[in-house]
Amino acid sequence: MELEEYGRLSTDDLVARLDRLKCEKDAVVLGHNYQVEAVQLVSDHLGDSLRLAQLATSTEANVIVLCGVDFMAESAKILNPEKTVLLPHEAATCPMAAMVTAPALEAFKAEHPRAAVVCYVNTTAEVKAVSDVCCTSSNAVDIVRALDTDEIIFVPDRNLAAYVATKTDKTIIPWEGHCYVHDNFVAEDIALAKGEHPGVPVVVHPECPPEVIAEADHVASTGGMVGLAAEHEELIVGTEIGLIQRMNREFPERRFYPLSSFAVCRTMKLTDLPRLVWALDNGVHEIVIPEPVRARAEGSLTRMLELSK
Repeated sequence: MELEEYGRLSTDDLVARLDRLKCEKDAVVLGHNYQVEAVQLVSDHLGDSLRLAQLATSTEANVIVLCGVDFMAESAKILNPEKTVLLPHEAATCPMAAMVTAPALEAFKAEHPRAAVVCYVNTTAEVKAVSDVCCTSSNAVDIVRALDTDEIIFVPDRNLAAYVATKTDKTIIPWEGHCYVHDNFVAEDIALAKGEHPGVPVVVHPECPPEVIAEADHVASTGGMVGLAAEHEELIVGTEIGLIQRMNREFPERRFYPLSSFAVCRTMKLTDLPRLVWALDNGVHEIVIPEPVRARAEGSLTRMLELSK
């Protein structure tokens, strides 16, 4: 069947076909918290970048369908070279990951020979291959604190780098990249949200600008935000709006408000249910990484997982 034909199937038919395909192909569907709700609902596991990386190493399935963006699928392949990893939409890329390349990072490293390189998981396999250790937004502070060196090159998110700098005594040398979704938040957003919802705490993602973080009550990864949702009757949430859909399902008796209704990651929303089923049915958009690159990148990811235990 062509992709267009999957789009004409009912949701029930798509879910039934997906369930059959997962059994036939020994597949698991891993979904990021920012996916559209239809994909969230059929994912076997949902999580942030750290959770998805951990799940990728623990699954026994032979096929991993990663519903997220390219660097997440690459991370799954790096950690599972013997498995088939599919990214349902080939255009589901991360603009921030494209803001740093391996050659540019190598040149930057030469300017700071005493510095260790910590790369955010939002990077390509090639960048991970020339980094010392990887991190996610949930473990970045702990990873940096655990390193012996006092100087840290942190790529590619300048905002996460600035946040880490406030939580450690290390000299952080940031790369000038950013997430366009979180970088668009401004301090006035928090003032407006608190005016509309008096007394309700605000949690923001550490990819937000420092002036936004300074006005927030909590700073957390998406996984951390789900944890906070279990503790608060109401919460103003400063991240991609897809997370609020998960919060509403898991805590229907509570109230969650987006810091901005415009916080949408366009590439995260490219994957829909018909495309997910089509991709698994046809085995399309398989992730392939040259072995020398994969092996070197595995070192930075494995070190992160070891330091995150």
